[in-house]
Amino acid sequence: MEGRLLLKNCAVFRADGRVRHGMAVVVEGNTIRRMAPDAQVPVLPGDWEVACHGRLVAPGLVDCHTHLVNGQLLPPTGHFLMLPPRERLDRLRHVARLLTNEDVEALTRYAAARALRHGVTLAVEHLSCQDVAGGLAAQARAAEAVGLRLVTSHSTHGLDGAAQAQAWLDANADFTRAHRDHPLVRGALGFHASFTCDDALLRRIAELSRVLDAPTVFHLAESEDDLASTYSQHGKRVVPRLDALGLLGPRAIAGYARVLDSAEAELLEQSGAFVALAARGVRALERGADPMDAVLSRVHLLGLGTGGHGSLQDELLAALVGVLRISRSGRMPDVDGALAHLLVNGPAELCTRVFGLPSGSVEEGSIADLVVYDVVPTADPETGYSPYLLGQLAHSPVGWTIVNGRVCVREGQLLGLDYVALSRAATQALERVWTRARLGS
Repeated sequence: MEGRLLLKNCAVFRADGRVRHGMAVVVEGNTIRRMAPDAQVPVLPGDWEVACHGRLVAPGLVDCHTHLVNGQLLPPTGHFLMLPPRERLDRLRHVARLLTNEDVEALTRYAAARALRHGVTLAVEHLSCQDVAGGLAAQARAAEAVGLRLVTSHSTHGLDGAAQAQAWLDANADFTRAHRDHPLVRGALGFHASFTCDDALLRRIAELSRVLDAPTVFHLAESEDDLASTYSQHGKRVVPRLDALGLLGPRAIAGYARVLDSAEAELLEQSGAFVALAARGVRALERGADPMDAVLSRVHLLGLGTGGHGSLQDELLAALVGVLRISRSGRMPDVDGALAHLLVNGPAELCTRVFGLPSGSVEEGSIADLVVYDVVPTADPETGYSPYLLGQLAHSPVGWTIVNGRVCVREGQLLGLDYVALSRAATQALERVWTRARLGS
């Protein structure tokens, strides 16, 4: 886009619950160049002026752990969720083997477009497929075409033998090398979970992460089955095992964390690992205690992830339930602060770690990943405080989504692409995969 993108007469979001009305935001390239009272920012020749009419402008959302493709393959029906964890995994592996690169690209395009329409500007993807090089390349093409910022990795495991795991890891590493400086798409080294990987494979992943200075994406303490299997095979719980193998640290992006104790949460805090919580999933998939108490009270670097199902708005509402329960027991007095950290502050740190640019705020110098919501927020005239600001954000339709300074969604419509056509292509891809899997028989 030539010239500046100029958001006029907007209300600017702050994570502390305050808003600033009557503001203008100037975007040049991929950066917020200026934010000032609306009257101080004239429209110049060549500007693309967006009349916000008082609507809320906020940082883009980050889906900190998702399965853009595999989340569509076997939707979370009641029957599927009632299956034992190993049987769910076996079914997911069976269907994932049947994906072609064409299928991966079609499913990624649709999921990325859907995410943008929900205000997501960055997704951390965990892909499972047979052709890792082709699948990751297809995801990169899809993200570039739609405009979504993407960190993608392969869910490598050792269940199909050491040779297959090494081949997958090598392809994942090649992709990560090739995209280390890409403006939108970055690679990460991925593995499925502790219970599906032996020590040798995990050591290789840890060493490659160090050599490439690349993130690792994985499921942390995925389930009680993960915990029991890890302990029976290796004599350690999941978190201490991964720490001993060098996989916990500032490069780690750990998804789920469903079965943790307080000591493990403290170890995660000390390591500097980022933990992506799926607040809905822990209630739908696991029996037993909710880990949010241990994690929220100790781990600093936290965010929300969808796991490929639903939206971040759904996750925020589920997190609210968990945070309220903890707070009513007297262990977490600041409910709104905890939710703001999960939705905004923690994910901003993750984006900055990966892309090296300040993010997560509508401030001069920050990366231009922005969302204009179709809501004019109320605020106290003296303090600027807007009660239930995150709730307003969660319930409001998305008008505009801007990623890296590029407009991807304009007045609720995907820019330059037909959303229905993307949905139709994804449906056709699923039909092809399901036919190969013979799911109807």
